[in-house]
Amino acid sequence: MAKTKEIVLGSSTLGIRNTFHSLIAILTTLLVVTTIYLTQDIGGVEYSQETNGTSGDPFSSKCDLFSGKWVFDNESYPLYKEKQCKFMSDQLACEKFGRKDLSYQNWRWKPHQCDLPRFNATTLLEKLRNKRLVFVGDSLIRGQWLSMICLVDSSFSSTLKSMQTISNGSLNIFKVKEYNASIEHYWSPLLVESNSDDPIHHRVLERTVRVKAIEKHARYWDDADFLVFNTYLWWRRPVMNVLWGSFEDPNGVYKRVEMLRVYEMALRTWSEWLEVQINRNKTKLFFVSMSPTHERAEEWGGTNGDNCYKETNMITKEGYWGKGSDPKMMHIVENVIEDLKRRGLNVQILNITQLSEYRKEGHPSIYRKQWEPLTQTQISNPNGYADCIHWCLPGVPDVWNEFLYAYILNP
Repeated sequence: MAKTKEIVLGSSTLGIRNTFHSLIAILTTLLVVTTIYLTQDIGGVEYSQETNGTSGDPFSSKCDLFSGKWVFDNESYPLYKEKQCKFMSDQLACEKFGRKDLSYQNWRWKPHQCDLPRFNATTLLEKLRNKRLVFVGDSLIRGQWLSMICLVDSSFSSTLKSMQTISNGSLNIFKVKEYNASIEHYWSPLLVESNSDDPIHHRVLERTVRVKAIEKHARYWDDADFLVFNTYLWWRRPVMNVLWGSFEDPNGVYKRVEMLRVYEMALRTWSEWLEVQINRNKTKLFFVSMSPTHERAEEWGGTNGDNCYKETNMITKEGYWGKGSDPKMMHIVENVIEDLKRRGLNVQILNITQLSEYRKEGHPSIYRKQWEPLTQTQISNPNGYADCIHWCLPGVPDVWNEFLYAYILNP
């Protein structure tokens, strides 16, 4: 009986040990699987582990990439150094032109219910192999284009890179020859033809648009694989001159029309062109929403008459919306794109407006190249020449490109 009891006890002990080791093996396996899942390369994309119990997938049904918060992160941001980017513009190189507080470079965007994928230049270039990514619009989207170039240029050491300018400077082409990949910007601030189409000499008192004419521009980007559009600030005036006919035609008909009406007419022309000309099996389409300005400090509790000059902190009031962004214009864009969707053509809106509203400290202000010598009057009043429209690089436009990167990699 004693032996039997001993055997029974021994057998029981062995069972417990086996169960214990099995549990350890299962837990170890679960830990490994969980770790792989949290850091898995989905199409070459790594996801942040800061999920707060939410799904890391930016394309889950619960995720709104554009609803979130800015998180200070001076370990992984900025994504590149200003001096590392050989193609940096003096208009956006704030550190080069004397800005000392560089904390504007250290903020990343954290969606509430998911995570943005970490930018990987090699992964992007694989997606762009033998393809064209073209940004079309004004100087704000040109800044986004420069941001994308800097993200790639600073991460990719190959010397087989080039920059080419054609069409009188309207089209700038950055090319990575190893991948036969090009990242381009085409200057067309109102999308349709206008008297502001010259990339250098475009400041005119009476802005005039041909709301039914877009082919002059579209022929430069009609075969692109990824098209990213914007148009906003150049429309900010009560009325616009509209031309029926050509600029060379002395019999052309001019008429003053309320701006919102002209804006919609131009976007309808743009949408009709897309519907007819775009290869739906090839080209992905994006529209970047309004880039906000910060030219009235009283709107965020500052001194009346001041602007973004000397600002070093962001706006923390959730839902802040300044007068530099026009909801009526945004609704027009949404309606036009929704109509396109009903006709079977998808244009993804990159809704950067609200998240950029908070970043009053992210503009060049006075820290940029001044293209003309400043007068003593200007020097005595820096608010008067501070740039509160464009964005320092590295900075806010890098996050816009993180959104774009996520959508390009999404099947």
